[in-house]
Amino acid sequence: MQDSMPVLVGIDVGGTKTHLRAVAGDAPVADHVRTSSGWRPHDPVSAAGRLAGLVAEALPAGVRPSALAVGGHACETPRQCDRIRTALQQHFDVPALVVGDAELLVPAAGLQKGVGLVAGTGSVAVGHAADGTRVQVGGWGAVLGDEGGAAGLVREAARACWAAHDRGEAPDALAAGLLDAFGVPEVPALGAALESVTDVSAEWGRHAPVLFAAAEAGSRLAREVIAAGGRSLAALVVRLADRGLAVDDVVVAGGTVLAQPLLYDAFAAALAEALPGTRPQTLRVPPVNGAVALARSLL
Repeated sequence: MQDSMPVLVGIDVGGTKTHLRAVAGDAPVADHVRTSSGWRPHDPVSAAGRLAGLVAEALPAGVRPSALAVGGHACETPRQCDRIRTALQQHFDVPALVVGDAELLVPAAGLQKGVGLVAGTGSVAVGHAADGTRVQVGGWGAVLGDEGGAAGLVREAARACWAAHDRGEAPDALAAGLLDAFGVPEVPALGAALESVTDVSAEWGRHAPVLFAAAEAGSRLAREVIAAGGRSLAALVVRLADRGLAVDDVVVAGGTVLAQPLLYDAFAAALAEALPGTRPQTLRVPPVNGAVALARSLL
């Protein structure tokens, strides 16, 4: 196999799981999923070592990649991505590319250009200027940003409950759900509960289903938070359009927005109002397909 046809390796390092797919032509060579625990993109040597270990673990004995493309969660700048690529080529002397994971969405959808929008635990949008320069907006983590992602939605849900408490309103289904999720007896105690977690994004984000359950139960507050989250996701695309990027096609992925129709519908409605000519579509194939497509382009 190695002698007759190049082996293309694509890796999608998401916030929760890492997916490697290898092909020779159109024939599958490996398809491997593992946790993303331990992924440290700000340490290029560590990140490259983890990727190299994953390749060695997933590929059959004696098979080495001919080209390798990686989409990495929290790879936030071209400089950071390039440092990981340089370190990775110490392991594999083959064409390689490292980009942010949101950059996998457009090629995964079979498109040549467009915007990739992720709303999972966090949220981010990425596109390319006319000269090919990568432009990323959003993200910034659950404490200050990630509006429309799971962790950001939980943060805004807590703020909505605090505001309702300050107005003298009785706790509704959203407040009751958050109190139960964080194990506290009253709304004012939510602040300490949110601040006490060690992994803010993961611990906040895992409680996002509470918000959507409250909305289904009739909570006005929950529906307002979801609507605002949808507008925030649309605002990421508007930000790219304001910077001169082509936003005709928007490929949407992420466990939160794809699993929650209320959020996706709020996003799509806000996008249609702000940018009527834009065509959003949900990604229905694994983002790792985009990494394989990028690896193919290196040859």
